[in-house]
Amino acid sequence: MTLLIPDAAFDDDHALERAAAAPLAVVLRRAQRAEDIPATEWEAAAAIVAYHRMRYDAALAARLKRCRILVRAGVGCDNVDLAAFAARGIPVCNVPDYGTGEVADHAIALMLALARGVVAFHAAIAADSVRGWDWRLWPPPVRRLAGQRLLVVGFGRIGQEVARRAAAFDLAVTYYDPLARAATGVERCDDLAAGLAAADIVSLHAALTPDTRALFDRGRFAQMKRGAILVNTARGGLVDLDALSEALSDDRIAAAGLDVLPDEPPDPAHPLFRALHADAPWLKGRLVVTPHAAFLSREAIQDMRRKAVETAIAYLRDGTLRHCVNR
Repeated sequence: MTLLIPDAAFDDDHALERAAAAPLAVVLRRAQRAEDIPATEWEAAAAIVAYHRMRYDAALAARLKRCRILVRAGVGCDNVDLAAFAARGIPVCNVPDYGTGEVADHAIALMLALARGVVAFHAAIAADSVRGWDWRLWPPPVRRLAGQRLLVVGFGRIGQEVARRAAAFDLAVTYYDPLARAATGVERCDDLAAGLAAADIVSLHAALTPDTRALFDRGRFAQMKRGAILVNTARGGLVDLDALSEALSDDRIAAAGLDVLPDEPPDPAHPLFRALHADAPWLKGRLVVTPHAAFLSREAIQDMRRKAVETAIAYLRDGTLRHCVNR
């Protein structure tokens, strides 16, 4: 019996995982498809630590003879058929408690980059250090942060950390999350439309579910306060990219900071990215995009890798089930 990592995302020898899994042996693969791994390895696996490169569907679940748990090394489980694994009595768990501070920091960084014009000023000076040295080139999102109203959509671990950091900038923080408990010191919003109408900045920290997919569509952008800033460091599928492009081009909202997209990497032919690549005047200083890197730090990656294995071993050892998502 082994712990199988079918689609490992890192190029080292995975000594960290091997130490955490002991005495269970670790079988390491960097496959893209289930067919690239011998059937004997699937059948021998007592636990699987999964990344994002492979689809873990019902057909694959049916091939697992000894598997007692699958752990997604990360938060999102979009590539795992949760119902299929549940039907076979295999719990699927994730690792939601790594990189929390990093993602919260990144959300605040995107807000600051837009509200202080950091990226636009840098780009102007990089293009021409003389003509670009002109504060009068400031883009529309630039504003005083103190007194602005921030709406945090999704008030779990990361949303709460964003609220805590935002208070230091004298932002008035409200949150919308029908599933969250009441929080002290932060105003709760029970009507998303009303919250959007009042918010100067909206930061997304919700999970991607059938109910939240394309939560921010044309109708939702129409509810936002004109001139607001949207930040998404949660899941790309929360935002309809076509609707966002229209909201920016129509000056419905002032700016957007995105770390996640519906399709990663994005289609260069999409109107929003065509405008970004062409440095279209209407988009200057109004869009900042990072490559799904909000979680990133050496420490966060180590936490993710170690905790994924520890979650699997805890269940195999004594039945302790952490962060199960297909209960």
